Amino acid sequence: MNRRNCLKGIGSTGALAAAVAVGLLKPDDVLAAEWNKTAFDAKDLASAVKSVGGAAAIVSKDLLIEAPDIAENGAVTPVEVISKIPNTTSISIFVEKNPAPLSVHVDFANGALPEVSVRLKMGHTSVIKAVAKADGKFYSATREIKVTAGGCGG
Repeated sequence: MNRRNCLKGIGSTGALAAAVAVGLLKPDDVLAAEWNKTAFDAKDLASAVKSVGGAAAIVSKDLLIEAPDIAENGAVTPVEVISKIPNTTSISIFVEKNPAPLSVHVDFANGALPEVSVRLKMGHTSVIKAVAKADGKFYSATREIKVTAGGCGG
């Protein structure tokens, strides 16, 4: 059985390599999705939010940010954003005091569950802002997370 699986794998790899060599499949098309360079390069929160289209976002209780009130290690702060807004197509997460505030932007296909769970790097106590897009409108939620330095408080 192992020999058969090995031969199948070799055959699949060869077919994929042939498709790339002939030009039927381009690695750049597969691996590089479009991304909003302006938003990720923004140096302040207002510019970053504006770049994703959420400058006039409506505050919503249906956009939930789950995170600890105090993060003992700002290098790996767990944050989860859940949208209960129908037809959510994207979620962006910003850290106000980071040098580049936009940390995450996720687009969802039709029917995908609009939830994002990440570990964010935070250098200082800061406000986390989540912006969701649904039916062409933008919604937001915020939450402050305190980052301690060596467990001594922040």
